[in-house]
Amino acid sequence: MQTPSRKDRGSRSPAEPTSDSHISGGRAPLHERSAVRLDVQGLRALAVSLVVLSHAGVGGFSGGYVGVDVFFVISGFLISSLLLRELSATGGISIRGFYARRALRLLPASTLVVVATLAGSWLFLSKVRFTEYVGDALGSALYAVNFRLAVEGTDYLAEGSPPSPFQHFWSLAVEEQFYLLWPLVLLLSWRLVPRRGLMAVPLVVLCAVSFGLSVATTDTSPSWAYFGSHTRFWELGTGALLALSVERLGRLPARAVVPMTWAGTACIVLAAVGFDDDTPFPGAYALLPVLGTALVLAGGCAPARYDARSLLARRPVVRLGGLSYSWYLWHWPLLVIGPMALDRPLDQPLDVPLALTLCGLALLLAWVTLRLVENPVRFHGAFRGRTDRALGLGAGLTAAAVVIALVASLFPPPIDSGRAAPELRREVADAADPAARLRQLLETSGTSLPGNLTPALTEIKASRSAVYRDGCHVAYQDTRTPSCVYGDRGSDKVVVLFGDSHAAQWFPALDRLAREHRWKLVSLTKASCKAAAVTIVQGGAPYKACDIWRDRAVSKINALRPALVVVSSSDAGDPVRPAADPVRQWTEGFRETFDALGRSGTRVAALLDTPWPKTDAVDCAATVPLRLGRCANRLPQAIRDPSRRTAIRNAATATGTSVIDPEPWLCTRSGECPVLVGNTVVYRDDSHLSEAYAEAIAPALGARLTALFGTGPDRD
Repeated sequence: MQTPSRKDRGSRSPAEPTSDSHISGGRAPLHERSAVRLDVQGLRALAVSLVVLSHAGVGGFSGGYVGVDVFFVISGFLISSLLLRELSATGGISIRGFYARRALRLLPASTLVVVATLAGSWLFLSKVRFTEYVGDALGSALYAVNFRLAVEGTDYLAEGSPPSPFQHFWSLAVEEQFYLLWPLVLLLSWRLVPRRGLMAVPLVVLCAVSFGLSVATTDTSPSWAYFGSHTRFWELGTGALLALSVERLGRLPARAVVPMTWAGTACIVLAAVGFDDDTPFPGAYALLPVLGTALVLAGGCAPARYDARSLLARRPVVRLGGLSYSWYLWHWPLLVIGPMALDRPLDQPLDVPLALTLCGLALLLAWVTLRLVENPVRFHGAFRGRTDRALGLGAGLTAAAVVIALVASLFPPPIDSGRAAPELRREVADAADPAARLRQLLETSGTSLPGNLTPALTEIKASRSAVYRDGCHVAYQDTRTPSCVYGDRGSDKVVVLFGDSHAAQWFPALDRLAREHRWKLVSLTKASCKAAAVTIVQGGAPYKACDIWRDRAVSKINALRPALVVVSSSDAGDPVRPAADPVRQWTEGFRETFDALGRSGTRVAALLDTPWPKTDAVDCAATVPLRLGRCANRLPQAIRDPSRRTAIRNAATATGTSVIDPEPWLCTRSGECPVLVGNTVVYRDDSHLSEAYAEAIAPALGARLTALFGTGPDRD
């Protein structure tokens, strides 16, 4: 699995520290310290600004997602300081009181944003994804959305999907999961550890384990590494360790404090400008912003002249820090929903001026929310010293958000449709010349969703062919070549499907042909693994697992001695070492693979990549169901990489490989590539064919195989 894309770095959002207490420097006992740490407010402002700039696409801040790490450390420091102060003063921790304070601080604003975002999603976002958004809203209200995002991030077919407007709630979920554990650990350590200096030992162990999991999981499952709480606890724990060390830190000399705080600030900024989407994050790279934040917080315990407070404690910065929580909550939904509300084309990227304007509007909403919602509730006399009332309010707000989301799920936004269209599967199957009939249907494709759309628009993305349901489409880090046999398993006529997901998209068609002609169909496909023997970049590193898998798959195919191998792969993917002549580089890579496949005497058919839609076809169709012409792409723009097609043809000529071009099955003679043909949507997302369409045009593929090989693989 590659680094989160729904999960792309543009959707990374920081957790907001939510303590309403601030810790001062000096040597007074913990329970006597209550002065506001203005530098902490400044850190908040810096962190949220970096995140907003990154999300807005401002050049030079591609690593602004490290704001999440800054917030985690601050939160661990402030909350732990509050708990330690309570322990020092009373000898215990009121768990109910702790969660009552959390509820008053977090839930009024977050509930408002959850409900508003759900309403915006209903009105303006993809109608076919509304059920997903309801699930995200529920996960956000219950502080569990990070697990949902981690699971979705491992779904290869979900890659490239637009980010959820609720995605930024993942970081708050991580914080709350940490605070389910940490107060209890702190209380038990206080009571069981005889020496107060040893209280940090359990936390050090937890941090070490969490950091190790972060490093290991970043390599094996980036989605879980990024969204998982187990890989993030060490960041909050780092802040907690600082809180345990405040007494000692308060005795730091000024000559150490000044360079510490400025070096820490520099580390944060360096990570923000130096990291990008290809940085394997969090893992070891998260050390830079985490340690940078720790240096600033540690130095601030013994404030000195000319330290970073001269920047972080300035009044405008401090005021921005006070708005950081609400700004964080509002800016992401506006960036996701705003362009759709303005009716911008789905394929048009969000430009920076508009993004910054939306973020500015979010800042205004943050100010209004702070003045009219957060502070009035948080400081209302009805809740002062009344834990039960505060907990009741928190439970009520959570329940309200859950009920609203569940009720909304019963009333999904309607998708308009027009009159019935010809049934694609039947029309092509019954035609004497399937390819000619398909061409006619392409030329007369409608511009409105038909009333007899099959399958329904809301079912297309959920469909999974057998290769996905059976785990036969190999994941990124996997190098296995599982035995995945379909069609007539007892037949001695073997056909192999080989390549990446753009080969797997043809499985429904070949499976239908295999059952009709009694072939044994063997599927060998791997996520983003090109058929050509060219090492590509995946997740910011050489895709070595692909090279290993490809060699193993070719050896397995040769051992099978099939009648036919159908080879296909996406035109996407960049070589680790780009050559001056890319056509030659790819030609040599394809020729090596075609030669290796042909050694057993098998016939090889290279199926060129399909034309790509201009954007996610299903989302576009749901957004403009009666104006599907806005979703259609055109040739030659629909061809992802023309040079790759040239390379395949060159390699095929050199090796005697047959070439099949699916372009006539997807685009009209005038060059338009519609997203709807007959009563069937052509694509499932922004590059893959829908399963229904691939299966429906199987007769056209079968006719092409017959034209190439006489009677096809059945011939003796």
